[in-house]
Amino acid sequence: MSSDSPFALLANATSVRWADVPEWPLAEFVRRTAAELDRGARLCAWFGVPEGGDTRVVAVIAFDADNTLAVGRSTPARGAYPSLTATHAQAHLFERELWEQHALRPEGHPWLKPVRQSLGGAPALRDFFRVDGREVHEVAVGPVHAGIIEPGHFRFQCAGEEVIHLEIGLGYQHRGIEAALVGGPHRVTASQMETVAGDTTIGHATAHAAVREALAGTEAPLRAQWLRVIALELERLANHTGDLGALANDVAFLPTASACGKIRGDFLNLTALLCGNRFGRGLVRPGGCRFDLEPERLAWMTSRLETALAEVEQATAWLWDAASVRARFEGTGTVFAQQATELGLVGPAARACGLVRDVRYDHPAGWYRLAPMPVAVWPGGDVFARARVRWLEVQRAGQLLREQLPAAPDGAMHGSAADAQPDTLAVALVEGWRGEVCHVALSDAAGRFRRYKVVDPSFHNWIGVALALRGQAISDFPICNKSFNLSYCGFDL
Repeated sequence: MSSDSPFALLANATSVRWADVPEWPLAEFVRRTAAELDRGARLCAWFGVPEGGDTRVVAVIAFDADNTLAVGRSTPARGAYPSLTATHAQAHLFERELWEQHALRPEGHPWLKPVRQSLGGAPALRDFFRVDGREVHEVAVGPVHAGIIEPGHFRFQCAGEEVIHLEIGLGYQHRGIEAALVGGPHRVTASQMETVAGDTTIGHATAHAAVREALAGTEAPLRAQWLRVIALELERLANHTGDLGALANDVAFLPTASACGKIRGDFLNLTALLCGNRFGRGLVRPGGCRFDLEPERLAWMTSRLETALAEVEQATAWLWDAASVRARFEGTGTVFAQQATELGLVGPAARACGLVRDVRYDHPAGWYRLAPMPVAVWPGGDVFARARVRWLEVQRAGQLLREQLPAAPDGAMHGSAADAQPDTLAVALVEGWRGEVCHVALSDAAGRFRRYKVVDPSFHNWIGVALALRGQAISDFPICNKSFNLSYCGFDL
């Protein structure tokens, strides 16, 4: 199907000359993008590139079945254009963001309001949707929450205990990362990438390294690619284990909650054994990795990994065997497969709706090309399905590490440095533990960043939380929210 696309086709973690990206007037570009989405593609990124006083719109779409990405752009435009969201809901946040950043107004957008900022630069807290009715009442939660967590605002429209509608307001952690990257890479760029979402340090650092290498027309040495996969799967193990424990805690099942809290720390300590930092900071850099695993530490890591995997298997067995847990998980916060497809959900949230959607399988890059990864899918779409997919991924990440730790290739950890090619666009997708991490970089005539776009999986998935709450009791909000466990700062950037 992708071979018939009028867009420029490329593989994951590769680049295309900016001049070779097809362009159309904005209205025609929207029509052609809609046609590609109708043919089964999905939207990975949709953003603006300033040009003089106008803006070009760039679309990155994925043909998952063909393992192919496609890129197109509009001619410079300003003012209004026909909304893509009117026919394809997965574009709704992208178009709101484009309007917020570049004043391109999508005519026909069903709910056009700021994504991160409102008047005066404050978080996007205005014009909430309201449901009329004598028995309808409004509940506002956040941005300050009961736990030590990130800030976000949740506005519920309820009839008694039943949630009719939930709208989510974010923007409290907006740091202007994309704007700060223009003119880079700077000395702090790698550190900024590691803190886009701190619990996805390896995911974002790997995507950034891959996009930088693609701009330069190079690739990291095989040993560095191997080590990146080890780190990515350790990051997945730590976060999925922590989430299973947190879900158990939300239904007051303390054996699994307390055990998984400890085991999560064990997986984080394996990452610290790798590079000296529990979240993996300082490990991945463009061109390779900064640390290696000599035989002694590799053997120690293998031994401690087996212990942690055995412990998490026991802790989750308690969870699945508890009738009280299943009663709270099953049928709660259901998102159906068609809804997940229309909204463009990614990661475990999509796979828990039965969608076979995983970058490691659909668009493998780096060492994943040599280590095929089966997709963990569960069809229920509820809290139980989202928990079950996490457990399947824990098992498969553990198995991949068992297979790959003894299979380290010889060679250097870092390749020779190379400058970015001028006027080039590069795309890199990485399957982070929450889902698809997308980085797009466009270089200028000097090889510096003209535009850098980051799409964290939370950007796709927050709407899934809102949808999961419809028809649920408001008391189900904590468990539904935790079953997605999305990033506030990864969304806010």
